[in-house]
Amino acid sequence: MEMETESAVLTEQRREIEEAKTLNSDLEFAFNLQMQEAMTASLSILNHPPSTASTSSLSILNHPPSTALASSSSTPKNEEAEVEDFDCCSTLFLENIERLEQERKDREESEHLMREMREDLDRRIHDQKVASEIMNIPDDEWEKYGDNYVDPFENGERVSFFKVFCKGVESEERIRDMKVIVGGIGVAICDSKDNLIFKVSKGIDVGAEGSSSNKSCAGVSVELQALIEGLNAAFALDLKNLTFFVDHSMLYQYVTGAIQTQNSKISTLVNQVSLLQKKFADCKPSLVACSNIQFAFRFAKDAIVSQITWPADNGKGKGKLKETCVICYEDTDVYQIFSVDGCFHRYCFPCMKQHVEVKLLEGTMAKCPHEGCKSEVSIETCGKFLDPKLVEIMSQRKKETSIAVTEKVYCPYPRCSALMSKSELLEYTNSSFVGGEKCGARKCVKCHYFFCINCRVPWHYNMTCYDYKISKPHPRTEDKMLDSLAKRNRWRQCVMCKNMVELAEGCYHITCRCGYEFCYTCGAKWKNKKPTCSCPIWDERNIIRDR
Repeated sequence: MEMETESAVLTEQRREIEEAKTLNSDLEFAFNLQMQEAMTASLSILNHPPSTASTSSLSILNHPPSTALASSSSTPKNEEAEVEDFDCCSTLFLENIERLEQERKDREESEHLMREMREDLDRRIHDQKVASEIMNIPDDEWEKYGDNYVDPFENGERVSFFKVFCKGVESEERIRDMKVIVGGIGVAICDSKDNLIFKVSKGIDVGAEGSSSNKSCAGVSVELQALIEGLNAAFALDLKNLTFFVDHSMLYQYVTGAIQTQNSKISTLVNQVSLLQKKFADCKPSLVACSNIQFAFRFAKDAIVSQITWPADNGKGKGKLKETCVICYEDTDVYQIFSVDGCFHRYCFPCMKQHVEVKLLEGTMAKCPHEGCKSEVSIETCGKFLDPKLVEIMSQRKKETSIAVTEKVYCPYPRCSALMSKSELLEYTNSSFVGGEKCGARKCVKCHYFFCINCRVPWHYNMTCYDYKISKPHPRTEDKMLDSLAKRNRWRQCVMCKNMVELAEGCYHITCRCGYEFCYTCGAKWKNKKPTCSCPIWDERNIIRDR
């Protein structure tokens, strides 16, 4: 009703202004017509003077005409100025009315969308309750009475609990040759089963230097703005019971009242959160790990990306979106930009390719190039810029680091040599081989051939491990080569995990990757950080290095 009244008032004002402009135009036309007739009459008298008797009476026209005309012509100029002012004012007024009308329409559309979302949310909640109720009905009862089932929640009140995940992000980015600080907020509203029902991805102004200028309040302001946005969205959806999740410990302490801030801006935002909480029947905070709010984090980063991209001019109007890589400072197509999972830092494909290849050469897993960031680069997404062989190497490296040294098993078949964990291998073997755990038989998950995990050789059918070692007293050729190489280089084999260890420098007290401690000289075990042998602990040649 209020919207209809507002629309009627705006329409009436527009009509009155149009009528005023029309009336003003008519008056102006009549005035100009009268002035034109008067000027024509005056000029005809001057061109055809009357008789001598009347000369004296007309002598006044021989000199003052210019003055009279000047004074009369100044009047139209003033009138024209007034008309122009009136037209300008009326135009501005009409523009304001149009703007108000557009705002009213936008507000109506927004309220209509929110109303539809609330109705859709009510339907989803209702359907979930009905489905849960039906699933609890035994099959035999449903067959008998299912046709007469009455919806118990048809007119029920919505009492479901919702989850509001909020995240504010502030980041220093580069747009061409400029460094800028941009902020973004992300909100994800989910139902009790973590189904996303509403999201917000919005850029915000964090000022010229951002909140990082005050280290004690770094990021809290942006986080609070995200939280306020999330609570406002939940209130607009008419949610009554909710829990809002944050991953910022300082923010959590502020909103719970555990810590009072002296910063006026932060204090104002905290008060806004407190007032919003009172609008709900049940609204409580919860502190969670960063991994639990990935939805909101992604929406916040999307808002930041939308602020640092621009359309490139290709001579035919707007072209593809461009973004500046913060490593090479090159303007790159956004489809050639790689986003690291977990932190969402963004770099161009060539820079990421070089970074990952260097890390692979070093024998380590690649992490995000951003200074101080510990997010690992996802192997699955590296296929966008890496050769498939390198992706396979990365997968192998990741598997190696994920398996404990004492759990690692390699397939003994030379053409396979697949890496597996003992638990994975046993589980796979039990699916097709009975008694494998007792006899030591294992089935490779890659080549599917059987081998002995104790002897580390292809499976010796109808022979125990003891009988096999008796029948094969001499080591295999490859084992001989390894032993020969180990003796020549003075390597020592760990008795626990069977890995070869080389002493590059330092003392003879060796701690293997598996955790086993032993003497490098004789292989004797160390107990409680003390040797069980009488070998020297160190050699000066291994301790002091020439520089």
